[in-house]
Amino acid sequence: MEKYGEKEVREAGLEAWENPYPDRDYTIDISYPEFTCLCPRSGYPDFATIKVVYVPDRKVVELRSFKLYLNSYRNRSISHEAATNAIFDDLKSLLAPRKLEVTGDFNVRGNVKTVVRVSM
Repeated sequence: MEKYGEKEVREAGLEAWENPYPDRDYTIDISYPEFTCLCPRSGYPDFATIKVVYVPDRKVVELRSFKLYLNSYRNRSISHEAATNAIFDDLKSLLAPRKLEVTGDFNVRGNVKTVVRVSM
């Protein structure tokens, strides 16, 4: 039987809300320290902090939808680079922000530390 959290993650979609101050430049800084995905080669879990810093234009991301969206990566086989770039692309497409940077700060595994930054 599927648990309610599994169903929420499966059905999750990113949502945008209207920016309450579209006439003003301000920065939104989001940190998500519980990101997980699977290594496409080994299948081992990768753990990371995903950090998003953006200056919104007309839209801002709804945080609960963003959390569920990030949780949807939990069972995906995807590289650090592909995951970080996919998150960037999805946010850029949804929000059309004035500025955007997404950082995937992946935990050490096999004595290797990876940080991937994508920005515009």
